[in-house]
Amino acid sequence: MSRDHVQSAERPASAAGAQGRAHPDAGPAPGGASGPAPGPVSGSAETPFLELLARGASVEAYEQPVLLARAEGLPTGRIAALQQAKVLALRVRAELEGRRRREAELSALFETAHDLAGLRDLDAVLRAIVQRARSLLGTDVAYLSLNDPARGDTYMRVTEGSVAARFQQLRLGMGEGLGGLVAQTARPYVTDDYFRDDRFQHTHSIDTGVRDEGLVAILGVPLMLGHHVIGVLFAADRRARVFEREQIALLGSFAALAAAAIDTANLLAETRSALSGLERANEIIKDRSAVIERASDVHDRLAELVLRGGGVHDVSAAVSQVLDGTVEFTEATAAPAQALESSRAEGHAVRHRDDWIAAVAAGDELLGALVLRGHPGLDPVDQRTLERAAMVTSLLLLARRSAAEAEQRVRGELLDDLLDARDRDPRLLRERAARLRADLDATHAVLAARLEGSAADADEEADARRRLWAAASHLAATRQGLAAARDGGTVLLLPLAPGDTATGLARRTARHLGAAVHEPVTVGASAPVEHLTARPDTVASAYAEARRCLDALRLLGRSGDGSAAEDFGFLGLLLAGERDITGFVGRTIGQVVAYDQRRGTELLRTLDAYFACGMSPARTKDELHVHVNTVAQRLERVGRLLGDDWQSPARALEIQLALRLHRLSAGTTPPAQP
Repeated sequence: MSRDHVQSAERPASAAGAQGRAHPDAGPAPGGASGPAPGPVSGSAETPFLELLARGASVEAYEQPVLLARAEGLPTGRIAALQQAKVLALRVRAELEGRRRREAELSALFETAHDLAGLRDLDAVLRAIVQRARSLLGTDVAYLSLNDPARGDTYMRVTEGSVAARFQQLRLGMGEGLGGLVAQTARPYVTDDYFRDDRFQHTHSIDTGVRDEGLVAILGVPLMLGHHVIGVLFAADRRARVFEREQIALLGSFAALAAAAIDTANLLAETRSALSGLERANEIIKDRSAVIERASDVHDRLAELVLRGGGVHDVSAAVSQVLDGTVEFTEATAAPAQALESSRAEGHAVRHRDDWIAAVAAGDELLGALVLRGHPGLDPVDQRTLERAAMVTSLLLLARRSAAEAEQRVRGELLDDLLDARDRDPRLLRERAARLRADLDATHAVLAARLEGSAADADEEADARRRLWAAASHLAATRQGLAAARDGGTVLLLPLAPGDTATGLARRTARHLGAAVHEPVTVGASAPVEHLTARPDTVASAYAEARRCLDALRLLGRSGDGSAAEDFGFLGLLLAGERDITGFVGRTIGQVVAYDQRRGTELLRTLDAYFACGMSPARTKDELHVHVNTVAQRLERVGRLLGDDWQSPARALEIQLALRLHRLSAGTTPPAQP
């Protein structure tokens, strides 16, 4: 290409590298161009320059190793080696900078193609073109002119960065100025200084406009459609600048994309103009097409949801997007009853005020409803889409129910084996539990749950039990436990969290199950059990204890509550399967026992004598042969250890039983009765 056409084409390929050396980056490089200088020169000559390359340092930083070597008085050979290494490093830096620049330009070009592909309005297309051109080349101004075949010239259509009104209204005859020459010859032209360049036909109007804008360096490339020029794309600076060959080629590539986008926009504009007489028919066709497209879209989305196991709310979200409205899934009890029943009976979505209701049903069972809100004018095809979504929702609910029931059965079978089949292989039991995300080696509690509501008939009672089992199974699945229906109620095996108690777990379970089935549920819990597979009868014994607690709660009138044996005081000894005497004594008088052991006092002996003497301090001091004040002081200490209510009838009974059990376990003799 000759200089007459592209001035920058004659520059050598290494110009980019030279430019990189002559014009370093304005800001510090990300890797630390503004960081500290390399340390003292040592090792090979290339080492400090490799560090600078790795940091992405500025050009000036490459002088520092040489200057440092000279300052340290290193040998001439060493300085020469550093000088040579610096030259090579700068070449490498220039090459890397060039590659990074080309990568950025290619990325911007691809982004431009993507952006332009989505544009349909011609003005928007042209604005995007000049904005991207200015951004790509980093110029002060970018502008675009389009050829006017009727007048035989080219006129300014869009500018970016321009501040002069006269410049924005320029019209260039073919061959006039740089732009007119590009439009006439279909070749790119570039000038470092427009007013000193005599290759172009200068006219008063053009020069005045360019001078008003203050432009100096200008690059223009043709917008081509086939062999025809439709306009010119410009990039210009208000200072002298040499446009590189790569920049010219880049703007030319961008101009090719821009020309195609302009052609597309023009074709669309011509199509709209040609169809203006059939506008109404076209609107109807487009509307029908959009409805069919939406129906196809929702069909594809629903199919995808079913295949990937989506949920009910995923269906609602997908249909909401397609129908451009708010679609919600509601329970059958929350939907308008009459509209829901009409939809179920007719098999179609029905209008309810400004909403549409589509029943989600499986046979005669109502599972809920899809409600399209605030969309009274629903198209018949969209109505069918809502109905199809309701059908898909029912299938998902049934599939989820089947999967949940299958998992519930598996969990129930494992718990049944732990309760009944005591000869099962512990390893196999652990493996089965692991597949259900249950850890049989963790600390658990066994809970027995039973409904307290009265059923009208056997069918209603059976349905209530199924609901309890379903709620318990769901709770077990979320808590990584097991559940099974047994003995007219439900048994659960739930893990105990650190710091949790069997009583707390029982009460929370009673509240949760009661809220789920809308009836009171009583729950009895066993003491914490561990290593469920080590002893074959561990789970069965714990279940028996939980049932005794459940029966005790019901006998005590605490239906709908939850508790464990530890809550019943001495009655817990009768309920507990292991007869935890030590635990009962510790809970009741453990603090007094510990105090005597630490201090060498006789609080336990004083308590024994106090109860043996009918809780009379005067008779107690005679029994112990101490002063009555000593008795009072000891009893005051007991009160601080056991609580202010320790002499109430219920607490006194438990304390006396604990004292007797402590004496029996220690083999001591009780005090003589007065």
